Amino acid sequence: MFSPIRFVFALAVATTAALVSGCGGGDGEGTSSRWTPAVSDTWQWQLSGTINTAHAAKVYDVDLFDAPTATLNQLKSQGRRVVCYFSAGSSENWRPDFSRFAAGDMGRPLAGWAGERWLDTRSANVRAVMKARLELAAAKGCDGVEPDNVDAHTNPSGFPLDAGTQLDYNRFLAREAHALGLAVGLKNDVDQLAALAPDFDFAVNEQCHEYDECGGYAAFINAGKPVFNAEYHRRWRDNAAERDRLCQASRALGLRTLVLPLELDDRFRFSCD
Repeated sequence: MFSPIRFVFALAVATTAALVSGCGGGDGEGTSSRWTPAVSDTWQWQLSGTINTAHAAKVYDVDLFDAPTATLNQLKSQGRRVVCYFSAGSSENWRPDFSRFAAGDMGRPLAGWAGERWLDTRSANVRAVMKARLELAAAKGCDGVEPDNVDAHTNPSGFPLDAGTQLDYNRFLAREAHALGLAVGLKNDVDQLAALAPDFDFAVNEQCHEYDECGGYAAFINAGKPVFNAEYHRRWRDNAAERDRLCQASRALGLRTLVLPLELDDRFRFSCD
């Protein structure tokens, strides 16, 4: 029986193989043409709703599955770089490849996120699903990826995951992304910033100003790797003076900070750039 999901991933694999085989050079970690983001790059993050392509941002971070390929092509034709978001540490029961996860791959629910459960990142099957997602990102024309929920070791996942298993999994994601010519960002996982900075090309953070966690990102900034930060607290949305102070602190640290709605639907956007 024809399976649309299997067809999409088979097409992604075949297309990616052709793309990679056609690129010259490389260092064993990917192709020589891989995008290298800069600390000065501006960004926009929108994961839901119709993507607003009018923001003056060099980098757009959009959903791997939901963002139309036509929109990605439009952004790239405008000289933008496109980062594609997917969850690498949780299952989401609305995703088209959800059925590929085995029952034993899925642990406890993520608090506050209906339909989402932590994954056993030691699982060979989980890693195969993530490799297929990276292949899909390459086939769709994403320049980079943002694998989310890569800090299960600090959460009640239902599995005996620790700092060592997290480092191993996150480095697996980075290696596989680079092998496909994709830049890769480290999402949160603030306890392991220094250890993982050599493996990743940029970082994406949520609320490091709110939780006083921004200092650790010097490991990325000092290596010439950008840090894209989003803050959600209403004081920065509603109070211009507070927002100015936030932006001054952000610029002093070298971060690229946006104040956004938690839903990431472009309902409002304030940029410190």
